[in-house]
Amino acid sequence: MKQFKNVLKKLWSDEAGQGTAEYVLLLVLVVALVIAFGKPLKEAVMGKISSLTGSINEFNP
Repeated sequence: MKQFKNVLKKLWSDEAGQGTAEYVLLLVLVVALVIAFGKPLKEAVMGKISSLTGSINEFNP
């Protein structure tokens, strides 16, 4: 019984593979955010870029 208890303690404290699982979860979260907010984000960025381009074109020293 004591040997079984030691094996369970080792399994409980073993963190091997935990980093990989965390990276996979973060990747899934980023992909979900891109899918959910991709189009509005793209439109906002493109609007800022066109605004910046217009400001640069107006600036003639």
